[in-house]
Amino acid sequence: MESYSAAGRIAFVVTLIVVLVLALLPVPRLEEFGIDVGFHYDKLNHASAFAVLTFLGSLGWPERKARLIIFLALIGAAIEILQGTTLIERDLDVFDWVADCVGMAFGLAVAMCANWILRRGD
Repeated sequence: MESYSAAGRIAFVVTLIVVLVLALLPVPRLEEFGIDVGFHYDKLNHASAFAVLTFLGSLGWPERKARLIIFLALIGAAIEILQGTTLIERDLDVFDWVADCVGMAFGLAVAMCANWILRRGD
């Protein structure tokens, strides 16, 4: 199980960096770099990003799920606040944060199922 933790931690950190860059770059910069990642429905982008983060974080730190959820909820809120600033010029939308939280719940459920399957295989 330790190898899953190390891989999960590395994947979590890399994914978190990618999510933060995509969420905090102004839209013109994203377009300038030719970046158009995700679904056409913004809430699905938020939910899927935070589902993946929660899944990877749960594999990386299986004994710290509550801290992970609090951390990711704060990250999601911080992203929304920063997106509302004139520096980033994106939209502050509380419902994006709600989508983040829904994604976290889904990611946690998938991680719990994965952990259950892994334990059964032992």
